[in-house]
Amino acid sequence: MMKIKKSPHILVTHLKRFKYIEQLGRYKKLSYRVVFPLELKLSNTVEDVDSEYSLFAVVVHVGSGPNHGHYVSLVKSHNHWLFFDDENVEMIDESAVQTFFGSAQEYTSNTDHGYILFYEKSLGAGNKS
Repeated sequence: MMKIKKSPHILVTHLKRFKYIEQLGRYKKLSYRVVFPLELKLSNTVEDVDSEYSLFAVVVHVGSGPNHGHYVSLVKSHNHWLFFDDENVEMIDESAVQTFFGSAQEYTSNTDHGYILFYEKSLGAGNKS
């Protein structure tokens, strides 16, 4: 079993959203639904202390393939979620984060999928700074 020696203050998770298809000779975007939590507990550490994290940013790939598309981001700032799309910034409800989980169906018109997740260690019980 592998353990994390020291839990990081910022935890970055990359979701595999592209897969090389040998028969096609190219990459394909995976639109599978990945429900990422707003709160995350990391327990497999050498310290044997659970570290709790809060999601504070998501990079989203918009588009149907790996060779084209657009990136937008969601960022939590001062307890409000913000949606960044180039020069446009708008406040969104926390529930809107769920729309970037992906699709339950393989073929869908929704191409906005969470791709890189940023978690910050919560200060509180069990968490050392």
